[in-house]
Amino acid sequence: MSSPRSGPRLFGRGTWPESRRIADVLRKETVGGALLLVATVLALVWANSAWSGGYTSLRDTTVGPHSLHLDLTLGQWAADGLLAIFFFVAGLELKREFVAGDLRDPRRAALPVTAAIGGMIAPAVIFVLVNRGTGDGALQGWAIPTATDIAFALAVLAVISSHLPVALRTFLLTLAVVDDLLAIVIIAVFFTSDLSLVPLLLAALTLGAFTVLVQRRVRSWWLLLPLAVITWALVHASGIHATVAGVLLGFAVPVIRSQAAGGPDAGPGLAEHFEHRFRPISTGFAVPVFAFFSAGVAVGGLSGLGDALRDPIALGIIAGLVGGKTIGIFTATFAMSRFTNAKLDESLSWIDVFGLALLAGIGFTVSLLIGELAFGAGSLRDEHVKVGVLAGSLLAAVLATVVLRLRNRTYRRLHEAESADRDGDGIPDVYQGDPTG
Repeated sequence: MSSPRSGPRLFGRGTWPESRRIADVLRKETVGGALLLVATVLALVWANSAWSGGYTSLRDTTVGPHSLHLDLTLGQWAADGLLAIFFFVAGLELKREFVAGDLRDPRRAALPVTAAIGGMIAPAVIFVLVNRGTGDGALQGWAIPTATDIAFALAVLAVISSHLPVALRTFLLTLAVVDDLLAIVIIAVFFTSDLSLVPLLLAALTLGAFTVLVQRRVRSWWLLLPLAVITWALVHASGIHATVAGVLLGFAVPVIRSQAAGGPDAGPGLAEHFEHRFRPISTGFAVPVFAFFSAGVAVGGLSGLGDALRDPIALGIIAGLVGGKTIGIFTATFAMSRFTNAKLDESLSWIDVFGLALLAGIGFTVSLLIGELAFGAGSLRDEHVKVGVLAGSLLAAVLATVVLRLRNRTYRRLHEAESADRDGDGIPDVYQGDPTG
């Protein structure tokens, strides 16, 4: 236990209820990461096979009513529609963390928020430095390497080590959720064109109606789902990327039970109820389908791969994901220790932070989305973006594997200590001995 003299701990264990909930979320995200990997490989194989025309034709098939400006290709439906579900879950998760989770304590929230900000600034700066002389709009892709894909990162963790301490897993998940929120702010602010006020105002009305219903703890899907879909469609029509609607709808949902329903101690609130319903749809369907339609880049053999990797845009993405993420997250975490009285937990070392920062360089879902917004889906530069994102994520995964595997014996020992339950009451002993983490 930290003494007042030593100050709070960086990567403290946290409380048992929160650790148990995080473990449940991570299991679902790990399964989603496996599906994401399968969808990506399938898309790459099909797009580079003799039947690549079938993949392109499927991705570019137009579906939807023209009168409502929703005659979108399947690829656009995946990016604009399915990813709204992903961001809805991210909004629910982030709000729950800051309202009812361990991060409601500002001291605990400071580390992942600061690390996430550092992990977005440094990759953007590196991308700009690499592409400062490229010209022809190359700097529009500055935000591509700023995102972390939690599902892919956890899938890598499942392969290289199942014993990573709870505190590190929780930090990675929280950092990625904050990362997603910052990414959606970037999309809303920097990738909105031709803003239409009438649809935006109508979207505010339907969002307001949705908010009133959920704040009154209404769970009727036949009321909420139409309002959510209409809000999404109106945000899409306004010129703002439709995924922004997902986050706003997630933020509208209350986290804590009302007093009429028994209050906070009576069980999970509406946000957690929705999260349990929609996370499997997000991780098991929405994100893998988006990956399938977005990752299918026709490399064009070794020569085509070489051309793509010589593009400064691809090089900037790789450098941003691998170097920028590592530098930003590690430096921000070290600064938290250096300039506050917070100390690194005694069971961990800075090599663990370094390995985790490398792992956060696995960017995929949001990086591909921003690439499409920056350069246009299907353009040559967008193809090179996909190569850069895939190559950078693979390199970050390999380097993180090397670093974290060196510490696997220590992680196994910590995992055994965190799992020990000698009195058989269902709560690991470490949480009873140190309830504050």
